[in-house]
Amino acid sequence: MAVTLPAERRAMALPGRGVRALPVVLAAATVCSQIVYPLVQGSARDTVTVVSVVLFFAASVSHAAVWRGWRFAAALVAVTAGGGLLVEAAGVATGVPFGAYAYSDSLGAKVLGVPVVIPLAWTMMGYPALLVGARIGQGRQWTPLTAGAALASWDLFLDPQMVDAGHWAWRGGSGPELLGIPASNFISWFVIATAMMAVLVHVPAGAYWVVDDDQLAAVRVADRVPFALYLWTYASSVLAHAAFFGLPGSAVVGGVGMGIVVALFLRASRR
Repeated sequence: MAVTLPAERRAMALPGRGVRALPVVLAAATVCSQIVYPLVQGSARDTVTVVSVVLFFAASVSHAAVWRGWRFAAALVAVTAGGGLLVEAAGVATGVPFGAYAYSDSLGAKVLGVPVVIPLAWTMMGYPALLVGARIGQGRQWTPLTAGAALASWDLFLDPQMVDAGHWAWRGGSGPELLGIPASNFISWFVIATAMMAVLVHVPAGAYWVVDDDQLAAVRVADRVPFALYLWTYASSVLAHAAFFGLPGSAVVGGVGMGIVVALFLRASRR
């Protein structure tokens, strides 16, 4: 299998070309929107932020649905978006588990004090992180840890960038900090991301079962889409933080932290 996730033995035809093209088109649109992001300012940048997240979310969920089945895609959204909303709402209301913070109004409509786009962001990156972590873990018992690290390391870029953009603010008094962000935030990200991945690695991926070389080749090609989105997120974040956003600290810390995950992924992929 292209990734080590449970599957149901159901011999089915591969998806049609049109269906297979949908995640690719959405992934390309995601990259284009992110290229535009540093080139605009003010409310236009806020709009591009939301559009980029929605496109990335759609790319991840459509890929999961096409290649791993609607039940898997539904579980993905329930665990990452649903779980993300719950922990974010708790964080805004109580300061637990991330620390005391509040969202501004720049990201649009809110539910329980959390912009609707935020849970979508948990899903958009949660899916490629799951596959990257599965590739690194090779189905061993520590796969949830590697997948959790793949997701949590992204926050080394995300939080400094979004705080600098004014999308949310930390209230202070939350103990030691890293990059101006409470260290408890990054620790909580890893714990929560690992818990999400521990659930998802046991959800059967039942769209089809690899029964011949053609299907195996199709899976390998298809999974290049979420893998490419993960690698793009890493490389573009390093560049943007260093060259466009004036955030050299997160460029270095995120470059090293998420870079370790990327290096392990590339090493596992060469095997």
